[in-house]
Amino acid sequence: MIDPKQLARRFPEDFIFGVATASYQIEGAAREDGRKPSIWDAFSHMPGRVHNRDTGDVACDHYHRMEDDLDLMKDLGVETYRFSIAWPRIIPDGRGPVNEAGLDFYDRLIDGCKARGLKTNATLYHWDLPLTLAGDGGWTARSTAYAYQRYVQTVMKRLGDRLDLVSTFNEPWCIVWLSHLYGIHAPGEKSMDAALAALHTVNLAHGLGVEAIRQEAPDVKAGIVLNLHAFYPVSETEADHAAAERSFQFNNGVFLDPIFKGAYPDGFMAALGDRMPVIEDGDLALISQNLDWWGLNYYKPDRVADDSASGAEYPAVSTGAPVNNVITDIGWETYAPGMKMLTEQVYQRYDLPEMYITENGACYNMAPVNGIVDDAPRTEYLSDHISIAADLVEAGIPLKGYYAWSLMDNFEWAEGYNMRFGLIYVDYETQERTLKNSGKWYKALAEEFLEKSANA
Repeated sequence: MIDPKQLARRFPEDFIFGVATASYQIEGAAREDGRKPSIWDAFSHMPGRVHNRDTGDVACDHYHRMEDDLDLMKDLGVETYRFSIAWPRIIPDGRGPVNEAGLDFYDRLIDGCKARGLKTNATLYHWDLPLTLAGDGGWTARSTAYAYQRYVQTVMKRLGDRLDLVSTFNEPWCIVWLSHLYGIHAPGEKSMDAALAALHTVNLAHGLGVEAIRQEAPDVKAGIVLNLHAFYPVSETEADHAAAERSFQFNNGVFLDPIFKGAYPDGFMAALGDRMPVIEDGDLALISQNLDWWGLNYYKPDRVADDSASGAEYPAVSTGAPVNNVITDIGWETYAPGMKMLTEQVYQRYDLPEMYITENGACYNMAPVNGIVDDAPRTEYLSDHISIAADLVEAGIPLKGYYAWSLMDNFEWAEGYNMRFGLIYVDYETQERTLKNSGKWYKALAEEFLEKSANA
């Protein structure tokens, strides 16, 4: 574990340290003040979809405890807060009437950040699609992209004057593949054709969203947050290297290429292009508008082997075993150099703007003992990855900030409340918050960095 004060000194003065959350994971108040259900409300209430049938009905009750939670952030010493805005609070049916009470909540949240000197980084979509839109096909329907654009216009018109950064989407990979091909996240589809339809709708919605941001709040820096995968072939064979390239195109390139090159990847299109929805004139120009920044969410490496001989569908790969023996409680391999390899790889392949590590963290489920949460493996994970972030800055990558995932334990999607990523422990029965030892370490890092910057 690296001394936090030494680590803080490796970053330039304009770097920012923050924490991140998402609306459905922390807010609760699922039926209050005009909010209507999202696809995650429906999904989590279906037996067999989420661990222990957990739901986000209450979550961390952040909707009612927001001021106290902002105080916790301020006390952590971080400079910036990345949160998401819940579409079902703003336009509860996805289209139609605007819910003023929903906008009022985010007014209070943003004003509360500003009052505490916290910079604001708002995610416009973090998976909570209004359930009504599912009746039209959800993300498989092109019409959803235009409903999203109106939602973005509504949010930016009201809140854009106080936002520092805004992203159109969090992790399109999860919206497309995890939710429509693998069936693990809402709406739980297992169809390549549904996933391909969702792929283009989400990319189009991103472009329409950027257009809306530019129209309503041209001074706000606009970007997108991607959970790109760091692919390593399990061997040095040509077949496994080809498998890693196919994996890159299928998982990373289908978002990066349209956004930063104005086209879908060649290999992907050769394999699946005939099953893609209609790409209309002007779509790719909309999708590839210039961005001010992009965010990388990184947790683990991915090891892949060729599986083309089995006749498997593109990308025709199988998953390799972890190489590093440090595994988190959610079963993910820990490998900090993967974050460096991946970042350098994408900057070599694409002309990218400045970036932020918008999520990085580890799942460890230690509970308080005599008021202390001794989560040393999480601290080690954060230390290793923030050191890699410093390496990237020193190597000339335009990395401008780092957000730990997450501020506090929360509803971990299909894992329910079974998995904990927070710097702050949440007792879901009492809603008591307890700063973990990892949070104390991160606080020491953030405070040292602030002091260093102030004295520079």
